[in-house]
Amino acid sequence: MPGGGRRPPPSDHNEQVRGLLIDMTPIRTSRPYRHLWLGSALSGIGSTLVMIAVALQVYDISGSTLQVGFVGLASFVPLAVLGLYGGSVVDAYDRRRVLVHTQVWLTVVGVVLTLVSFADVASVWVLYILVALQSGLRAVNAPARTAVIPRMVGPELLPAANAISTFTRGVALTVGPVIGGVLVDVSGYGMAYAVQAVLMALAIVTFAWLPPLPPEGEPKKAGLRSVLEGLRFLKSRPTIAMTFMADLLAMVLAMPRVLFPAIAAIAIGGGATTVGILVGGIAIGTMLGGLFSGPLGKVNRQGLAIIISVAFWGVFVTLFGLVVLMSPGPDSDGAANWMLWPATLLMVLGGVADTISAVFRATVLQLETPDAMLGRLQGVFIVVVAGGPEIGSLVLGSVASVTGEAWAAIVGGIACAVLVVLVGLRQRGLWDYDIRAREATST
Repeated sequence: MPGGGRRPPPSDHNEQVRGLLIDMTPIRTSRPYRHLWLGSALSGIGSTLVMIAVALQVYDISGSTLQVGFVGLASFVPLAVLGLYGGSVVDAYDRRRVLVHTQVWLTVVGVVLTLVSFADVASVWVLYILVALQSGLRAVNAPARTAVIPRMVGPELLPAANAISTFTRGVALTVGPVIGGVLVDVSGYGMAYAVQAVLMALAIVTFAWLPPLPPEGEPKKAGLRSVLEGLRFLKSRPTIAMTFMADLLAMVLAMPRVLFPAIAAIAIGGGATTVGILVGGIAIGTMLGGLFSGPLGKVNRQGLAIIISVAFWGVFVTLFGLVVLMSPGPDSDGAANWMLWPATLLMVLGGVADTISAVFRATVLQLETPDAMLGRLQGVFIVVVAGGPEIGSLVLGSVASVTGEAWAAIVGGIACAVLVVLVGLRQRGLWDYDIRAREATST
């Protein structure tokens, strides 16, 4: 060959490619994890499907965008309020039973949604109540699903298992709304809810295949005392607390979704289509980050990886703000100008960075929390994940009202990148966290 180089053998090349792609070893080697993954995927698609269908139906009934916004509020409040209590339930009972029972009730609510829609008796308030019920059930179901992963795959495969879960969540966030929208257009709301109920019911079967999963040690009675015990444990583990802080810095200071409508109307153009593309960019980044997560299993400095990935999220949001600042405005017909594409690329890259952060935040939490306490800490995790973007919408929306949308993204992104590094340097537990040291002490 020219230059004296040699083409590597095909087998070596294939091995290199496989090393870049998502590691499916947990699904191949662990039957319980395979069942958990399948049930979580079915339930996740059903949950995202129903949210878009409910939003469309609320708008169809009321004609009010504000009332559509209340769908998100009806979902967020029960999740945030019951997340901590849900974690205490997970630590008090056999986790397979918790999964099956909550999934049964999620299915029941899906059936009720189907019946009221086919009977043409759905009202805005009925839809709000049913969405809130499903969200409250997920506040118990979601911590149970994540708390059982370490016992199914072992510590060495936790990054791979969490990457698979993150990738699957990104697929659900992308596929579910598409399926929901198509079903509503073709067959109506009742059929969309019926498909959701079927998906939820199938998840019951996969969760029922799991082995018994009682919490290790003496179970604590669910309730306020158990919740407070979990919070005291979190306070005593600054490394775990820092994983929550890193996510809050990213979501509160630099989650730009609230800025997209104004950016689409004023800076870039394209209206709702542009908003959809920008939101989809983050989701695509989430899927790409999961799809090419193979190398993450070789990372030992997982705490530093969290700090770096959150800092890069801030950098990409800052660059996004600069693109918006330089955008000349909509084309003469209101269509999006060419700056939409670099802006979308930056959101894709941001989604990749957020995925890396999510994988390692989940891994550190699962490795450093005793099994008997893991449900409660996963409950805190749910509250942080659910509440951070909502608070971030308020923060960036307030900043944008003073500085404009571009500067809100720039300032928020810089603040996120700088503060996560400064906080990491001040609290060295996460910065210095090394999986090799933990493995050495556990042997």
